[in-house]
Amino acid sequence: MTNRIDQPRKLDLVGNPVHLGGIGTGHEATLHYRVGDGHAEVTGHFNAGGGSGEHGQFHVKADVGKAKFQSDQLLVQVFEISPKDGKEVNVVTASVLYGPRIVPGYYGYREHKVVKGDTLSGLAKAHYGDASLFKRIVRANPDQITDPDKITPGQILRIPIGT
Repeated sequence: MTNRIDQPRKLDLVGNPVHLGGIGTGHEATLHYRVGDGHAEVTGHFNAGGGSGEHGQFHVKADVGKAKFQSDQLLVQVFEISPKDGKEVNVVTASVLYGPRIVPGYYGYREHKVVKGDTLSGLAKAHYGDASLFKRIVRANPDQITDPDKITPGQILRIPIGT
């Protein structure tokens, strides 16, 4: 094992700050992180392990509130900088969804188990007071919803909530 991201997991719905957690080791115990969408990014560094091959746990809060992301999907990366040539090595990546791009004032989500008769517009009306906001639910569940006209009983959908 080199470096590992345990939090956030693939397609997690995250807010600000983005919490990064896992196990890692780096040259002189230093690891770096990057959170971005290809247009804007936030970077930083932290210490994990003992610096000479030992692995240690890490938990970092990346403040991304000032980043001007243009996409719902962000890449969270943890990596080392090679002392030999300055290149990024042992890069690990998690693709996540950024809740504040989906719902203003995002602070979390509710889970809804789809039952017969549910529609996305009905769920949007129930949770947001406006059926036309169903795309928020679609955007928060790209691995679950490929056609907004088709949801299936038993699916667990995330309903992003904001202020």
